[in-house]
Amino acid sequence: MIDPNGFQSIVVLTGAGISAESGIRTFRDADGLWEEHAIEEVASPDGFRRDPELVHRFYNLRRQQLLNEVEPNDAHRALVEFQQRFPGDFTLVTQNVDNLHEQAGSTGALHMHGELLKVHCQESGQEFDCRGDITPRTPCECCGRPGALRPHIVWFGEMPHCMVEIQHALRRCDLFVAIGTSGNVYPAAGFVDTARAAGAATVELNLEPSEVASSFDYQIYGPATQVVPGFFLGRNETDAAP
Repeated sequence: MIDPNGFQSIVVLTGAGISAESGIRTFRDADGLWEEHAIEEVASPDGFRRDPELVHRFYNLRRQQLLNEVEPNDAHRALVEFQQRFPGDFTLVTQNVDNLHEQAGSTGALHMHGELLKVHCQESGQEFDCRGDITPRTPCECCGRPGALRPHIVWFGEMPHCMVEIQHALRRCDLFVAIGTSGNVYPAAGFVDTARAAGAATVELNLEPSEVASSFDYQIYGPATQVVPGFFLGRNETDAAP
């Protein structure tokens, strides 16, 4: 097994699999519907224009669950412990909109798909922390206009955040680790190829093989609360197959 302590610049990408053991619910049925609505109705600009009340209700529920029902798990905490003692460059990129990395103590995480505990003004782009419910009648803090606020979430068809910083980190890293990702959402699914092109070693830590598992040099499978502390802190016996 490779030792992450032997590298100089590490990029870690996390997906839904790292938060699943914290009890994050998707609010999505097996048939892809949420309360009989297609997910595009609550996660797209067109859906928001058609029914902002519905979209705000969806994110209000998710926000309250995050604030009242879940907490970081051992995988989040292991990344914090490793980052704090690692002497090289460490970039944490997450596809998750929760704040569990921050709750665990991580600093500087790049939330490429936005943040659930933020909203932004559609007129100015200014971001605001948000821990309560938002409706189409909530006045914006900067312009005062009701209806100007929207969830600070990257929806279908929108450009992910922080892409310049992420691409720069991928091109200079010598180790790339993907944790709990499905490998079917781009551009994140292509990060492994960017890192490999830069000469980095690549590792997938996942519950099961992702759609791009064959692109990784090493794959370690199991619950995130076991394989993440195992790989980064050496606390569990795990087997890596090149």
